[in-house]
Amino acid sequence: MQRLSGLKDEVARLNTLSQRVQDTLELASLDDESLRPELESETKALETKIDRLEFLLLFSGRRDREDAILSIHAGAGGTDAQDWTEMVLRMYLRWAESNGYRTEIVDRLYGEEAGVKRVTLTVSGPYAYGNLRSERGVHRLVRLSPFDAAHRRHTSFTLVEAWPDIADDISVTIDPGDIEMETFVASSAGGQHMQKNETAVRVTHTPTGISVACQNERSQAQNKETAMRVLRARLVQLEEEKRQEEIDELKGEHIEARWGNQIRSYVLHPYHLVKDHRSGYESGNTEAVLDGQLNPFIEAYLRSRMGSS
Repeated sequence: MQRLSGLKDEVARLNTLSQRVQDTLELASLDDESLRPELESETKALETKIDRLEFLLLFSGRRDREDAILSIHAGAGGTDAQDWTEMVLRMYLRWAESNGYRTEIVDRLYGEEAGVKRVTLTVSGPYAYGNLRSERGVHRLVRLSPFDAAHRRHTSFTLVEAWPDIADDISVTIDPGDIEMETFVASSAGGQHMQKNETAVRVTHTPTGISVACQNERSQAQNKETAMRVLRARLVQLEEEKRQEEIDELKGEHIEARWGNQIRSYVLHPYHLVKDHRSGYESGNTEAVLDGQLNPFIEAYLRSRMGSS
C-alpha cells in the first residue's frame, strides 16, 4: 500500500506537470507581449522541475526509492578520525534536512576525547537510498589537527555504509535461534549514563556475525525492534551483494574491497578542495560541502555510472 501510494503521487505530479506545460504553450501561442514576464517565470519553473525528473531517471536500482539506513565508522587516525566521523555525521544530517528527509539516530558510540567511533541513523523519504548508496566507501580528510599540540597535518579516514530500509518487505528469513541479544545501559557523550535501566540492546546474527546495537529509544522493546529492522536490512543487502558477486564472477569482473578504497578526499590544508575519485567532480568550497551541499557530487557520480554502463 505504501508503494502504491507513492506511485499514485508520482503519476499525479507528472499529470500536473504535463498540464502546466500545455497551459504554458497555449499562453505562448497567443503572442501577447504583456504575458512575457509570466511566461518566462513559468518556463524557468518548469525547466527546474523537468531537470529534477531527468535526474530521477538516474535512480535505476530496485531499492532506490526506499528509505535508507546509514552507518558511519571511524577508521585510521585515532581521535582525529573520530572527530572526522562526527563531522561526516553532521554533513549528512545537514544534507538530509536541506533535501526534506527525516533522520533518526538509532545508535552512537562516542569517542573518549572527542567525536564518535560509530553512528547509525535512518534517513526517511523518497529516493533516500538511491542518493545515499552513492556515498558508500571511505572518506578521507586532510587537515591541520586540532588535537596535535604541534598542529601538524593529519590524514583521517571514515567508512560510510548504506542499506535500504526495506521495513517489512523482507526477502530473508531470520531464525530466532540464530539471534543473540544483549542488553546494556545506554550512555551519552563523556560516558554519562542517560538512565540506570538496561534499555539499550545489541542483537547478533550468529551465522554471519553481523551485530547491531540500538540505544536511542526509551524502552528495551523499542530498541530491539529497531535493531532487528537494521539487521534485516543488512542481511538483505548481504544477499544482494552475494548475487551480484556471482554475476560479476561470471562476467570476469574484479570486485574491490570497499574498506581502503577511498571514494572522496576532503583537503583543508594546504589548500581547500573536495574531490570525488570516481566521477572526478570537485569543489573548492569545502565549507559548503561539509555543510551538506552534496547533491552535485551525488549527481556527478550517478551520471558517471550511467555513462560507463
